[in-house]
Amino acid sequence: QVQLVESGGGLVQTGGSLRLSCAASGRSFSSYAMGWFRQAPGKEREFVAGTIGSGSSTYYADSVKGRFTISRDNAKNTLYLQMNGLKPEDTAVYYCAAARNLQRIVVMTIEHWGQGTQVTVSS
Repeated sequence: QVQLVESGGGLVQTGGSLRLSCAASGRSFSSYAMGWFRQAPGKEREFVAGTIGSGSSTYYADSVKGRFTISRDNAKNTLYLQMNGLKPEDTAVYYCAAARNLQRIVVMTIEHWGQGTQVTVSS
């Protein structure tokens, strides 16, 4: 069982940066592919970024490619999302998630979800 707790959200101006963290409990963190998702008001939850267990391979949604960077520190059981060049359309609740492999992350077949952290980008 893995429990995920996100942090680092907040209010930022357009063009600003934020770094989200996701702390995982349990000793099997490195065996999971991990991902970030977001859900804006009135919209469906969508994939943002994913990475394999080792962190050596990553995948991004087109909307964030070149602006966001996903990374993980398996020694600290922590997943990160560095968000640069933020836009108002990035405003959403951001969730971290764990799955057996990266393909499941991308298609949103998730085994464990965090509770989310709010990111608001003002124009």
